Amino acid sequence: MKETIGKYRWTVCALIFFATTINYLDRAVISLLKSSLEKEFSWTETDYSNIVIAFQLAYAIGLVMVGPLVDRVGTKLGYALAIIGWSLAAGGHALVKSTFGFIVARAALGITEAGNFPAAIKTVAEWFPKKERALATGIFNSGTNVGAILAPMTVPFIAAAWGWQWAFIITGATGVIWLVFWQIFYETPAKHLRVTKEELAYINSDETDNGQAGSSETKQKISWFRLLGFRQTWAFILGKFLTDPIWWFYLFWLPSFLKAQYGLDGTAIALPIALVYTLSTVGSIGGGWLPLKLVKKGWPLFRSRKTSMFIYALAALPVIFAQWLGSLNVWMAVGIIGLAAAAHQAWSANIFTTVSDMFPKSTVASVTGLGGMAGALGGILIARMAGNLFDYYKALGEIETGYFIMFIVCGFAYLTAWLIMHFLVPRMKEIEV
Repeated sequence: MKETIGKYRWTVCALIFFATTINYLDRAVISLLKSSLEKEFSWTETDYSNIVIAFQLAYAIGLVMVGPLVDRVGTKLGYALAIIGWSLAAGGHALVKSTFGFIVARAALGITEAGNFPAAIKTVAEWFPKKERALATGIFNSGTNVGAILAPMTVPFIAAAWGWQWAFIITGATGVIWLVFWQIFYETPAKHLRVTKEELAYINSDETDNGQAGSSETKQKISWFRLLGFRQTWAFILGKFLTDPIWWFYLFWLPSFLKAQYGLDGTAIALPIALVYTLSTVGSIGGGWLPLKLVKKGWPLFRSRKTSMFIYALAALPVIFAQWLGSLNVWMAVGIIGLAAAAHQAWSANIFTTVSDMFPKSTVASVTGLGGMAGALGGILIARMAGNLFDYYKALGEIETGYFIMFIVCGFAYLTAWLIMHFLVPRMKEIEV
């Protein structure tokens, strides 16, 4: 029976995986060029944090705007517009001549890159039944790790060979290649010629369970204000606000940490960073696999989701010992940070999926945008906190103390978020429109 269903939905999953890879490749470039750009433009840690904040603030604004846009124009056009925009913005960094110019360039990249996750989560909701959505999300979300792996494996070498400007130009151009494949291979399930009747019925199986045809497929438009009246919305918003900033911190400050603590810089950081994000890839896919396994064993969907997220929250805790382990061996620090990053990605695969668990498909991109905005705002706060802490402790000659404080924040964020979400939506019930 399973063989006759068809598997084209996994081709669609591969498409959004590659889009997410490009998304994170483009945004990670600046962290790998930080040392060179610091010298050329005389940046302080606060200057760098301001550049990071410009991206995050624009990203937050973009998420609020783009979520409803994707719900309105659909995933095919919405995704295409997003990747055209962020590819141009990424390449545009090469034209920058000042610190303020980088702030403008990062803002442009942030507002356009905001289109990726609302479009991707909506695509998953359209193409997968609920029991497979965490796995599909984990697979496409692992593109964030692959992008972060490709960046240190390519960017320092491109910059060393041709200059930092070409690092932005070449990585930005990859989006054009993806766009060609998107136009050729993507269409919604009901219109796609390569989707069998059996696969289409399987994709829509949630809507026919218990005789409630179309319950999740309502086309009724729900305003932002009405969405904010649901506990489910606030559970997602607060969960993202508390945990997204941790990933931002790893993404933008891990190269700086390796340099400050262990003297690793340039091409020397490629292998440690690649290891961290390789572990993250395993976490992302494994994070989607576990709740599916529990559902197959007969667990209710909400219980499998919450139990998995609790396990991932616990797995993030040991990062508070990263520096102590690093004093024994640098690779132990890299390994424990890799475990924390893997725990984040496993958590992320499931918190994204809670949106399609609790909301009709017609509002998925809008709710994803609201939560993503909250996560980006949290990222702004952690960037400001990190910049101020590191400048303060660097002046004292105790930069390691600043990193220790940040790792404590990173370790406890997920348990705090899990408790808040559990209090707000104990059973993760779908909203009643």
